[in-house]
Amino acid sequence: MTESIRRDGEYETPENPYATPYEGAQQHAYAQQTSASQGEYQGAVQGEYQTAAQGEHQAASPVNPEWPPPPAQPPTALLDPASAPAPKKRSRRPFALLAAVAIVAAAVGGGTAYGIQELTGSDTVVSSSTSASVVPSSQKGTVSGVAKAVSPSIVEISATSSAGSSTGSGVIITSDGEIITNNHVVSGATSVKVSTSDGKEYTAEVVGTDASKDLALIKLQDASGLTAATLGDSDGVQVGDEVVAIGSPEGLTGTVTSGIVSALDRDVTVSTDEGEQEQQQQGGSGQWPFEFGGQEFNGDTGSSTTTYKALQTDASLNPGNSGGALIDMNGNIIGINSAMYSASGSSSSSADAGSVGLGFAIPINTVKADLDTLRAGGADSN
Repeated sequence: MTESIRRDGEYETPENPYATPYEGAQQHAYAQQTSASQGEYQGAVQGEYQTAAQGEHQAASPVNPEWPPPPAQPPTALLDPASAPAPKKRSRRPFALLAAVAIVAAAVGGGTAYGIQELTGSDTVVSSSTSASVVPSSQKGTVSGVAKAVSPSIVEISATSSAGSSTGSGVIITSDGEIITNNHVVSGATSVKVSTSDGKEYTAEVVGTDASKDLALIKLQDASGLTAATLGDSDGVQVGDEVVAIGSPEGLTGTVTSGIVSALDRDVTVSTDEGEQEQQQQGGSGQWPFEFGGQEFNGDTGSSTTTYKALQTDASLNPGNSGGALIDMNGNIIGINSAMYSASGSSSSSADAGSVGLGFAIPINTVKADLDTLRAGGADSN
């Protein structure tokens, strides 16, 4: 058994008697190896072999005594320093570290995505108007889910004036009974009664009106704890978005229909003349006349009119839907239904009236921008 002995200080100071160019190259390469291999090689380089086998080898292979022979099986580092095991290990460590970091990052990313799914639900329907959803998670994206979530916020409005009575719809926007509806639903009214989805009846007063936008704000008396609707963002609505309409056509409270957004920014013209509105109410047809594209629908709009940009929908709207809600599939209000085309034209009978898939709604962003004015009495009070 051979024994390798390394004396302190050897090959580490210039005084080493065996420090030759060849030896220096070997020392540099072997410095990369494990301590066991290094010790064995240094023992060979120093000529410290203490066995008879060493002497025999030296006798058979005469060499300069100052140049010790290389080992019988030299390490690969002597043949190709770049392929030395130690440098390879060092070059692989950064790669392995990066790979480990990538794996950890992927795991964290996957965990984050899973967390988001757990919070929002993987079946969340993200509408183009808003990502917030008020629809129960088990019914997201369904008409029934929207109807269940929003119907408690929709009311039926009965307005009485000297010219007669009219029926419309409205949307609760505060728990104490603020309700948005169309101006033409309550214009000139001396009495306003409201029925909520649970059958309760309230007396309401008109807070403010804005005929130029066909909007009105009314307030229920002695109301509290009502379910307020969530107002969405109509600027994000796109053609083709699915929508739901809820209102009280022909006095049928809580009627639900569905469709899509057919067009954006339609110029709809309606009457601002209170006398004209009363005449329509007295006629009993329940239809609200409007103009679109230079043509009149549902009767004469009169000489005093206003034009606003509307959302067009094919969701079925009928007389009595005015003031009701147009809703996205997350349950957010994106419009207030205001006009619909009736094939019966100007007929005084509503028997032949019905939706033909041409309905219009005031964008909810127009409503939100007008709320402060309405609460202060409305533009018509100036």
